[in-house]
Amino acid sequence: MSDLLEFKNVTKTYSRGLLSRVSTTALNDISLKLETEQPTILTVAGESGSGKTTLAMLLLGFITPTSGQILYKGKDIQTLHGEERMLFRREVQAVFQDPFAVFNPFYTVDHLLSVPIDRFKLAKSKSEARDIMVEALTAVGLRPGDVLGRFPHQLSGGQRQRINIARALLLRPKLLVADEPVSMVDASLRANILETLRGLQRTHGVSIIYITHDLTTAYHIAKSIIVLYRGSVMEAGDVDSVIKTPQHPYTRLLIDSIPWPDINRRWGETEIKAKEMELSDHVSGCKFSSRCPFVMDKCKEIPPLFRLKQHQAASCYLFEQNPSIAPEKLSELLPV
Repeated sequence: MSDLLEFKNVTKTYSRGLLSRVSTTALNDISLKLETEQPTILTVAGESGSGKTTLAMLLLGFITPTSGQILYKGKDIQTLHGEERMLFRREVQAVFQDPFAVFNPFYTVDHLLSVPIDRFKLAKSKSEARDIMVEALTAVGLRPGDVLGRFPHQLSGGQRQRINIARALLLRPKLLVADEPVSMVDASLRANILETLRGLQRTHGVSIIYITHDLTTAYHIAKSIIVLYRGSVMEAGDVDSVIKTPQHPYTRLLIDSIPWPDINRRWGETEIKAKEMELSDHVSGCKFSSRCPFVMDKCKEIPPLFRLKQHQAASCYLFEQNPSIAPEKLSELLPV
């Protein structure tokens, strides 16, 4: 059986300018796989500009890769047509950062949920459609009587975000792309939404690509993680290993920015140069070299991924004594 999703050496480059063309590589030679029979939660982490959202837009088919292929159930998503494309649109759903932006303020929650039901012909009658809505809302921890018939402004941010998840769930997706789903929600509601996502993976067999800059939420929800910086993989593997024992200097910087409940532990202990010191996108070599306190002459060449453990690897010459792995083997590092 083919994989549910596969990125094969995917690169996305944006160009701008008429007389003098300037290009920016948002995603560079990314390969990964998600298996059909083993639903999992994979975190893609990194700061703003790391390529996280570009990866999501590529996966959803909203933009096309500059090179490489994105396969869904063995077929290139750019070649899907007719019923195959409709099935892809149904089975690959997204939950975005802003829980209010996806709502039309002039329509009630019922309308938001009924549109996909009608579009994909999921119900034969209005009563059956309502049963589907009730089931989806209940699955994400909402009481249908509290939200059906209400307008978006009458709901809390947490309710709106869970309705977005319910909207995706009623289509019975195989893959959910969650792009910063809790970043605009009150801290008190984040745990509920994260638990809702975990419930979808465990109970409904939905694989989730969880995109975030917040490694604390990544630690609590995911089994595996890929850390991106300016479109390139810096570190990847088991989420427990990567977050508890980060090896790449960039991952250490991200971990060091987490506020820990320890008054004896200072923030900013990792010495990293200011972001303004970054070199241009056209500089060859390690993308993090301009900020790295351990930079060496050999960093002028792009480092491969060096395997550190069975489920951990880092793209850094500090570990060149370890065996390297090809980009195509990245998924071997990611436990399910």
